[in-house]
Amino acid sequence: MVGYDPKADGRNISNFEVAVAGSLSGLVTRALISPLDVIKIRFQLQIERLSHSEPSAKYHGILQAGRQILQEEGPTAFWKGHIPAQLLSIGYGAVQFLSFEMLTELVHRAGVHDARDFSVHFVCGGLSACAATLAVHPVDVLRTRFAAQGEPKVYKTLRDAVITMYRTEGSLVFYKGLTPTLIAIFPYAGFQFSFYNSLKHMYEWVMPAEGKTNGNFKNLLCGSGAGVISKTLTYPLDLFKKRLQVRGFEQARITFGQVRSYEGLLDCARQVLREEGTQGFFKGLSPSLLKAALSTGFVFFWYELFCNLFHHMKKADSWP
Repeated sequence: MVGYDPKADGRNISNFEVAVAGSLSGLVTRALISPLDVIKIRFQLQIERLSHSEPSAKYHGILQAGRQILQEEGPTAFWKGHIPAQLLSIGYGAVQFLSFEMLTELVHRAGVHDARDFSVHFVCGGLSACAATLAVHPVDVLRTRFAAQGEPKVYKTLRDAVITMYRTEGSLVFYKGLTPTLIAIFPYAGFQFSFYNSLKHMYEWVMPAEGKTNGNFKNLLCGSGAGVISKTLTYPLDLFKKRLQVRGFEQARITFGQVRSYEGLLDCARQVLREEGTQGFFKGLSPSLLKAALSTGFVFFWYELFCNLFHHMKKADSWP
């Protein structure tokens, strides 16, 4: 069970173990879905339409983009920025799940609402994601810069990127895109946690016998469903975030097509609407939905798996 549940069967793991389970779930998931993340970021940053009928567009489909990136940059391109991405996932997973467990327990002890309610999971999920975002946002900016650069590379190493960005753009560069990130992450994570809980109850209602026994498959399936719903509802804000994170980095993106400069969130939204139409708000949605289904499903699957593993290890140690 994700979140505090007073009726749970005595799963007694520590806050440290919760944080470790969150970190491990993020680490494993990130390694598996990195190629889709790179393709998604390339799509989001492309000004031209993602269409075969657009001759100046570098990318126009998931398979075509995958083939082109492989041909031009080699297989390692799909793991560009993987070290900062892993740091992001490990730190984010630890803070998010630990915060969520603590917040839902706090709600239960306050006695104001049922800690398992949809609204409670939505608010606690959103707040926990905001806390995690504040903790790891500089690493997210680094990851986006690495994934967005072409050849020749602007940044050779993580250390080189940190030093160059700080010298040329100042310390605030590491918090570019923070406002749209927080605006987007609150409802996105809130929907993830609340829909995950709701879909699990729905699964157990539809298949009561299987819902109790086949827990791992249920967690994976419900996590995937929650990821798709959440991503669809909040996607435009994710696109604005990526566009704003590469401000001051336009020169390195010339080989990918047109580049634009944005003054802020509202200016970004206006320019995208004016130049790319409403479809521009959903560029990269296809790989994003595929990534969201896999990443959210895997995150909840691995998190619950590691929590149960720690629980059983503790039970085995305490067995007389």
